[in-house]
Amino acid sequence: MFDFRINRRQFLKTSSASLALASLGPAGLDMLYRKDPLRVGLIGTGWYGKSDLFRLIQVAPVNVVSLCDPDQHMLSEAATLVSRRQKSGKKPRTYGDYRKMLAEKDLDIVLIGTPDHWHALQTIDALKAGAHVYVQKPISVDVLEGEAMLAAARKYDRVVQVGTQRKSTPHLIDAKKNIIDAGLLGKVRHVEMCCYFHMRANGNPPVEPVPSFFDYDMWTGPAPLRPYDGLPHKRWWRTFMEYGNGIMGDMCIHMFDTVRWMLNLGWPKQVTSTGGIYVQTEGKSNIPDTQSALFEYDDLTCVWQHRSWGTPANPEYPWSLTLYGDKGTLWASTMQYDFIPEGDGKKIHKDVVYEKEKYPEDLTEKDIELNAAPATRLHMLDFLAAIDKHSRPVADIEDGHISTASCILANLSRQLGRPLRYDHATRTVVNDPAATKLLQRPYREPWIHPDPTQV
Repeated sequence: MFDFRINRRQFLKTSSASLALASLGPAGLDMLYRKDPLRVGLIGTGWYGKSDLFRLIQVAPVNVVSLCDPDQHMLSEAATLVSRRQKSGKKPRTYGDYRKMLAEKDLDIVLIGTPDHWHALQTIDALKAGAHVYVQKPISVDVLEGEAMLAAARKYDRVVQVGTQRKSTPHLIDAKKNIIDAGLLGKVRHVEMCCYFHMRANGNPPVEPVPSFFDYDMWTGPAPLRPYDGLPHKRWWRTFMEYGNGIMGDMCIHMFDTVRWMLNLGWPKQVTSTGGIYVQTEGKSNIPDTQSALFEYDDLTCVWQHRSWGTPANPEYPWSLTLYGDKGTLWASTMQYDFIPEGDGKKIHKDVVYEKEKYPEDLTEKDIELNAAPATRLHMLDFLAAIDKHSRPVADIEDGHISTASCILANLSRQLGRPLRYDHATRTVVNDPAATKLLQRPYREPWIHPDPTQV
């Protein structure tokens, strides 16, 4: 078994260590050697839940004490994998109901890797149980869920880091510092973002009995109970608006959040979107296969486009952002960036950072996103440092809420066929009572939608 105990000298040699130390300060490495390891629980033991947990285990001597999932097969497999990865070699306790796990009140950190429709309730309940939270993006499926999550984080005074790890991606940190902040782009007045991955699951699987090892009612929770047509794990659930917000909520949030971070943007003044199911009409999927959105700021427009069919506009940047300044253009993705100056200036290119030599276990981990692993490790370090320093992390819940809510508003604009202006102070859509009613989705009984004023 590989020894995952971190070594100070080894850590300092990693390609992203200088970035980590620069952002975390002197407390960064001290955090890695705390006397009593932080106690960790994971809700949602699927693909990305385990991936986030394994990245945390790699960078800090945590003690994973509990796991939760309504799929008993996936839960059992995860417990075995965790016992092999963590220093103690112990198997975590396992639960089918996250409320029972949180009732133990023995967790310092809760990671949430469940489908989007569960993020709000589980985050708020974990905060009430006294834990700090790392929640995957998008943080919510409706706008008022996000408002309640933000209110709870502030009320219970806990750190909430959102899994928008582009802010911790080494080559994108470099682009922000050495291209944007250095003034090489000049004034940025237009941004384009896109995703052309063929990632929209579709098909017509038959309705079938729910297997005995899977608690489908618990998996569904506050969402509508669809007829069971197979295990919804890994992409099938994402093809339904009942559980998320389509490719807009899955992929645009990453790029839009990165743009907001790079350019120091807050709430957009107005959001407009159009689109629909134009090509892939044959299956059950009800999320758009084609969609455009416009996020407007003073003297700046941010445009999103996705298609889950056809070819990308630029094959080198199929999921990306492009910043247009009066001195140059910056193309950026999870894999690389390219700066193209106006005139005869010097072009600059940077590639994604891998850490395969320093973390050889990455190479044998099932379904790992190798390009994202270094970013998630830095994101976890930032999260832990914020806990130690009692500060806001780089992907604080407030920023996660703004980016998530903006994408949700785009979907509502598409649905209603008109631009929307959201007022965060009043939690309403300006002069639009019909749109305001859509800021909160109905919950399936007996689950109760969180109220931002009563968390």
